[in-house]
Amino acid sequence: MTRFTHLIAPPFRPDQPGRARLTGRQATGQVDTWIRSQTHRVKRLLTWLAGPASALAIFLAPVSILWVALPANGETLPLLLSETGLFRPGEAGITAPGVLTFSPQYPLWSDGATKRRWIYLPPGSSIDASRPDAWEFPPGTKLWKEFSVGRAVETRVVERLEDGTWRFAAYVWRQDGSDAELAPSGGIAALPVPGAPDSIYGVPSEPDCRACHEGGPVPVLGFSALQLSPDRDPGALHAQPPGTTDVDLRTLADRGLLRNLPAGLLNSPPRIDAPSADGRAALGYLHANCGHCHNDPRESGAGVPVDLLLAQYAGRPDSAGAVIDSLLGTTSRFRMTGQPTRNRAELVTLRMHSRNPNTQMPPLGTRIADAQALSLMERWLASELQSQNSSNKINSPAKEILP
Repeated sequence: MTRFTHLIAPPFRPDQPGRARLTGRQATGQVDTWIRSQTHRVKRLLTWLAGPASALAIFLAPVSILWVALPANGETLPLLLSETGLFRPGEAGITAPGVLTFSPQYPLWSDGATKRRWIYLPPGSSIDASRPDAWEFPPGTKLWKEFSVGRAVETRVVERLEDGTWRFAAYVWRQDGSDAELAPSGGIAALPVPGAPDSIYGVPSEPDCRACHEGGPVPVLGFSALQLSPDRDPGALHAQPPGTTDVDLRTLADRGLLRNLPAGLLNSPPRIDAPSADGRAALGYLHANCGHCHNDPRESGAGVPVDLLLAQYAGRPDSAGAVIDSLLGTTSRFRMTGQPTRNRAELVTLRMHSRNPNTQMPPLGTRIADAQALSLMERWLASELQSQNSSNKINSPAKEILP
């Protein structure tokens, strides 16, 4: 069954990226996600569709709602993980030639799931690292991340297509471990998995994947100068020791897979310049779990509409200080009801503890709070952050109250 997908943005030209992603199935005409449009825009889109013969289906519903599905340049998602290029043909579990393993020093919290990660770069290609915090990956790049809860449950795939766009998919492993099958683009909210919180595991939807991956300067997370630095943080939470075959910054450069990286980052590998071990670990955790959204919009062109910076930048020696200054700020549009806070750092800790859908942070991908991270943040707050900001109080009313 052929899947189709495309991005459309007003004025509905397919050569311009947009926020609406339309996916469906050619055989059934089913549309998984859709865009809604006013009548005057419907006419413009129908005019464009009258030209190319690339439209697969048009669905018109009452109240001027338009549902459209377009093909994605012939690119269809494989139905099985074994067809994505991760494994040798016919040998599930044995990685294909050219597939490299890696382990970021600051991993994302995923309710205690263990992970394995791989990347593939097309033969003869390399990553342009001239912008140290926004690497340019060649078309054909693929990354995989496997999540295990007692057994392999899910593998996510990120791929850069020939036209430069990125696509995201999730594959759910069969009980017998023989292969993993493509999950619906809308995700699976409650997959029964023994050992997961409440025995429920959530497979993200494609829009959920984009919500995190497209918040930063590049959609690839966890594969960057800081994350692959040989100067690894021994206090990093939930970090897995790098394997003997894992690549890092130096091995990538030595193999010719990374070009134009500033020489200083090889001579002195990037690290978070925090005043204490707890500070380094806490800032690294916030970078990995929150920095892809809470970043400098000058770098990413995105970022959340909150003046809280949590991302670290390998190309900026003052990154740690900038984040600490941001955390010590007292002005914020948000406040937890009934929970007075002296600075943003305390507010961040409260939201990390919450699992109310309206207030929890991160907002996606986790059902239980990270007890180790909360302990680290509280320890850090009680020492250096409080000493640096002991006299500050909330000095401006909140503009928005969160329940």
